[in-house]
Amino acid sequence: MTLTEWLGTALVIAGVPFLLSGTLGLLRFPDVYTRLHALAKGDNVGLGLICVGLGIQSGSVTVALKLLLIWVLMLIASATGAGLIARTALARGLKPWGL
Repeated sequence: MTLTEWLGTALVIAGVPFLLSGTLGLLRFPDVYTRLHALAKGDNVGLGLICVGLGIQSGSVTVALKLLLIWVLMLIASATGAGLIARTALARGLKPWGL
């Protein structure tokens, strides 16, 4: 294996625990706000590492840019969705955990 294959594989493997921790946070945290935080942060970092790893392994600038675009669009969608869910929860009177 070449250095780029090792680095790409390492980044993909490093991204998996972040995705799993986001899912675990979604299932285990007590309220909507902490669940949103865990899911948004874990999934965004995990997807970023996986996209960078796959982009390095692809060896193509075009494929790497497409993966970067996917990640950026996911960051925007995740932030927008989490903000809308949190705003709706707050408007319905759901208080953050611990308050």
